[in-house]
Amino acid sequence: MPVVDVDPDELRDLTGHDEKSDDELKDDLFGLGLEFEGTSEDGEFQLEFAPDRLDRLSVEGVARSLRYQYGDASGIYVPDTNDAEWTIEVDDSVPDDRPYVTGAIVRGVDLSGGALESLIQLQEKLHATMGRKRAKGAIGIHDLTMVKGRSGRGVDERASDASDSDASAVAASNSITYRGVAPDGDTFVALDDDAERTPAEVLTEHPTGEQYADLLDDYEHYPAIYDDLGLFSFPPVINGRRTEVTADSRDLFVELTGTDQWTIDRMCNIICYALDARGGTIEDVTVSYPDVDVVKPDFETEEKVVTHERIESTLGVELSEDDVLDLLGRAGLGAESEDWGEQGTDYVVEVPPYRTDVLHPVDVVDDVGRAYGFNDLVPRYPDVSTVGGRTERSRLERAVRETLVGLGHQDLLNFHLTNEAENYDRMRLDAGSDTLGGGKPATIAEPYSEDYTIVRTWALPSLVSLLENNTHRAYPQDVAEVGFAAERDDSNTGVAERRTVAGAVVRHDASYEDAKARLQVIARDFDVELETPATTHPSFIDGRTAEVVIDGESAGVVGELHPEVLVEHDLEVPVAAFEFRLDALAE
Repeated sequence: MPVVDVDPDELRDLTGHDEKSDDELKDDLFGLGLEFEGTSEDGEFQLEFAPDRLDRLSVEGVARSLRYQYGDASGIYVPDTNDAEWTIEVDDSVPDDRPYVTGAIVRGVDLSGGALESLIQLQEKLHATMGRKRAKGAIGIHDLTMVKGRSGRGVDERASDASDSDASAVAASNSITYRGVAPDGDTFVALDDDAERTPAEVLTEHPTGEQYADLLDDYEHYPAIYDDLGLFSFPPVINGRRTEVTADSRDLFVELTGTDQWTIDRMCNIICYALDARGGTIEDVTVSYPDVDVVKPDFETEEKVVTHERIESTLGVELSEDDVLDLLGRAGLGAESEDWGEQGTDYVVEVPPYRTDVLHPVDVVDDVGRAYGFNDLVPRYPDVSTVGGRTERSRLERAVRETLVGLGHQDLLNFHLTNEAENYDRMRLDAGSDTLGGGKPATIAEPYSEDYTIVRTWALPSLVSLLENNTHRAYPQDVAEVGFAAERDDSNTGVAERRTVAGAVVRHDASYEDAKARLQVIARDFDVELETPATTHPSFIDGRTAEVVIDGESAGVVGELHPEVLVEHDLEVPVAAFEFRLDALAE
């Protein structure tokens, strides 16, 4: 989950509610689904966000949602835009792997105070989430006064052939070009640099270039953006120093390139709405592809239809038609009702262009519930003839957790999704091997992030990753998880699912004996026979590793993690760990 720093004073200023105390703001933010994680050294709120509401990755977006929640704003808001004066010409030399571009001009924006820092944070958070670490979409923001446009190539000819309604799309007088550049081609001075470098030199000699060089590994020509003075942006890596944005910048050129037009258009919308909140005026940009001209940013809204009955049945409350319309307005949505008599009432809901998460009518119902206040919903028993209870597996899981907590382990709940590097490579494990965790993974066909591309085949990598993120915490750190794992097999479903128990003892003197002792206590509590014959496993030290055999059946592994695994995760203390199948305790 992304964590964003938000200045509470800026939040009060942007919402117009100076009377709100910090505690009141925290309560209001929690009502939006934003969890308070602490304060930064500068006293800013650190808020954890659900990954669906990317429009709230900035203080401007959070303030917008709070104004709706307070009733200070209602209904859908779409900024007005001025006609295009700039054109982005897409040249045939643009790399096929990154063919799409979008953008906007923003004039009169106020970047003083914390506005510039908020914009930079929003840019980087969008890169990390929707942009998939810049692989799917990358944002460049430039000081427009430092960009020198030129007469658009072919603009006059296209305008003469266009209809009146299309003429505005090609009538811009200033032009820049999105094109390909040879790795050792034109030079430019990158941000935080003083030397003229070719794109290839930036990738090997500049820290930011080195960080994102792998994105361009297979490119014969690199993406580049030119104005009349030359190359000034090298997406998705870094902007040029000439067009650097400062707190004194007032007119901005926003450009985005990527592998998917829809993605970069929505990222652009979120940026534009944040700058609109800072007093900026949005101006269209004409994007001139070789075969078509389009006007950006794309502020087109979408419509969803949801029934009154579905809203009431899902939320479990009775609402009047006026109540629903008011709640939809307070969610920042446009809405009109259609009464069909005995068939009930439908609501035609208009979704603003910065919302990337409203994909289904149930998402609209969720917005109605948040506007109503989930904490105000009264719990009630469902109208069924049975009473729920725990399954046998759930009881077993709970009992194992209680035993592990009693042994001093902190109980964890990690993501079931991970990636090949975390699951295999960083644990010295080969995918498809017969050892624990080495099974073939169930892969995600269209992953939202490169961090979550497979279902984990074992839980221990999740524990080690957590330890890597907590090296600043005091030791000992004893952690455990009863969780889910899966791997591909030849069954009807093609995937074998299982519950797994993993634990780690982390301290300066952690040893195989410490981990085995925990297993012995578990075996005694669940009245099973434990054996630990010597074995080998790539993630553990030879001679300090054993197979976990429960009631005569192989169930897992226990031992001391290999030094290479520790170094890979920046761990400077020994780690003794174990993992075994949960169902082995029930047999």
